[in-house]
Amino acid sequence: MKLRLGMGLAVVSILAALAPVWSAPEANRGQRVFGACAACHSLEPNRSMTGPSLAGLWGRKASSLPSFPRYSSALQASGIVWNDKTLDDWVKDPQHLVPGNDMTFEGIKDDQQRADLLAFLKQATQPGHASTPMGGMMGGGETDLKTVGPEQQVRAVTYCLDTFRVTTADGKTRAFWERNLRLKVDGSSVGPEKGAPALMGAGMMGDRGDVIFAAPEEISGFIKPQC
Repeated sequence: MKLRLGMGLAVVSILAALAPVWSAPEANRGQRVFGACAACHSLEPNRSMTGPSLAGLWGRKASSLPSFPRYSSALQASGIVWNDKTLDDWVKDPQHLVPGNDMTFEGIKDDQQRADLLAFLKQATQPGHASTPMGGMMGGGETDLKTVGPEQQVRAVTYCLDTFRVTTADGKTRAFWERNLRLKVDGSSVGPEKGAPALMGAGMMGDRGDVIFAAPEEISGFIKPQC
């Protein structure tokens, strides 16, 4: 009897050791998990990025934000209202919840990370909640392109053979292979002034860049063919 009891306790101990450790959802941990979302989503109201703003998310019908014009037809037809359950399902596997949607994200499979993320978002998306600055690629605290220094203020862009040359207000000219310079537009409140594009560095090797204009029609007139 003692032997069987001892063996039973040993099995219970082993199973307990192998079981996943679960703790209550924590918003502070969830803020770190949000780094996976923040490259595409802002917490600032009506600040669209690759994806829509997450401000005021709870209780909102999917694909209903007027400031975001790029919802997929699949999400528009879903009829989903965002709440604890639907958001957990969405973050776990967007394609399983809404097949054919445009979100290029495989999901967060770890239950703890997902719970922490939703705990953070439930606080951070409330009306009047201060935006969480996460900087640069992290989707918050974007650089105001109207206030960049002379080394980023673009004065001229020329094109010859396979090379763009970008001259900035500090008098320097940088050469970029044509595939390494991206021409972008930012018409938001933090975008550049009209006729005053900004140069932003990109790429881990420092060999890429973005020239950001205030409007699409500026691009062709600004770039001059010159060898």
